[in-house]
Amino acid sequence: MQAVILAAGEGMRLRPLTHSRPKAMIPVANRPIIAHVMDALIENGIRDLVVVAGYRKEVVLSYCNRLPYPVTTVVQPRQLGSADALRAAADEIHGDFLVVPGDNFIDAASIARIKNVQNAMLVREHESPSNFGVVVIRSGYVTGIIEKPELAPTVTVSTGIFSLTPEFLDHLDSTELPDAVMAAISRGMRMKAIHAEGWQDAIYPWDVLKLNRSLLSRIGPQKGGKIHGSVIFSGTVRVGEGTAIGPHTTIQGPVVIGEDCEIGPGCCIMPHTSIGSRARIEPFTMLSGVLVMNDVSIGSHSRLQDAVVGEGCQLADHTSTMRDESLFSIEGKVQKAAFGAVLGDRVTAAPFTVFRNCVVGNMAAIRSGRVITSVVPDGALVM
Repeated sequence: MQAVILAAGEGMRLRPLTHSRPKAMIPVANRPIIAHVMDALIENGIRDLVVVAGYRKEVVLSYCNRLPYPVTTVVQPRQLGSADALRAAADEIHGDFLVVPGDNFIDAASIARIKNVQNAMLVREHESPSNFGVVVIRSGYVTGIIEKPELAPTVTVSTGIFSLTPEFLDHLDSTELPDAVMAAISRGMRMKAIHAEGWQDAIYPWDVLKLNRSLLSRIGPQKGGKIHGSVIFSGTVRVGEGTAIGPHTTIQGPVVIGEDCEIGPGCCIMPHTSIGSRARIEPFTMLSGVLVMNDVSIGSHSRLQDAVVGEGCQLADHTSTMRDESLFSIEGKVQKAAFGAVLGDRVTAAPFTVFRNCVVGNMAAIRSGRVITSVVPDGALVM
C-alpha cells in the first residue's frame, strides 16, 4: 500500500514558527512532525511513501533526501489546497493509498485501524471543533463535512487522514479534500468513519508545546556524550552524542537533548523539555516544559517555562518567561491562550529580559532588559 504525505502547506496560524519552514518541519521532541508521521506508517509496513512539498519545498526535499529509506517527492507548484496537493501526486499513485497530513501527529494504532478499509476517513472528537472540518456521521458513514463552522453541530472532526481507492482521483475537481470527499459521496461513494486513537494537531504556535509534551511521553532512554558523575537523572531522558552536561545538573524526564550541546553546571532541566542540537545552556539555568530548537544559547541564571525558543535564538543571562493568559487575534479570530512565550528564529534578548505570555517575531531584538508582552512583529527592535 502507498501513503501520500501532504507537506506542502505553510501553516499561517503558526507564525512566526513557519516563517522559514513548513508546518510539517517544525521540530517536536527534536524531530520534524513529518518524521513522527512516517514512523507510524513504517510501523504498519507502509514503505511506499510519496511526499508532496510546496511552501519552503527545499526544506522538505532536503530532509527526505537524507532519510535512510527511499521516499518519492513531488512538488505542488502553488499552494492551492489539499485536493490540489493530492492531484500533484496522482501520477505516482498505483493502487489503494492513504492520504496523511505531514503536519499532524498520528499514532501507528490509528493507521492500523484504517489501512485495510477502502474509502474511509479517520475522525476524532475535539474540544475546539470549529478549527477543523466537522464531520456528520450516520450509521458509521460520513454524510457531511462542515469546514470550520462558527457553531459546530458535533465535536467530531476530520483528521485529514483517508484510505482511498484510485477511483477517488476522478473527484479532484476542487481545491480542498473535504470538497472532493463530498463530491465523491454525492456521486455514490460511501466513506466509512473510523475513530482515531492518537491524533493531535497544532493550530496556533502555543499548541506546539502540547504536541511536544505528548510526543516526549513516547521517547526511549539514551545516554550519549560526556556526563559528569554528579548529574542526577530521573524519568526517561535521551542525551545525544557529543553533548556535555556539567556537574550538579538535575534532569527530570521526559526530556530529550540533541547532539553537541553544552549544559551546566548547576542547571535544572524539568519534565517535558526538548533541547535541539548545538544548544548552549549556561550555568544555573532552569528549563521546564520548554521546546528549544537548534543552535540556541540561553544565558546563566535564566528561568524559562512553557516556552518555544526558535532556531538560533540568543538569550542573555537572567532571561525569564512568565506563564499568563491573555487574548490573541489570529486571522480575525480572538483566541485565549495561556503560556510563557513563543520566540521565532534568531531572536536576541538583553540581560534581565522577561517574556510574559507573548509571541515574538523572527529576528526581533530586545536591546534592554524589560517585560515583553503581547505580540512583537518580525524584525522589531525593542529599546
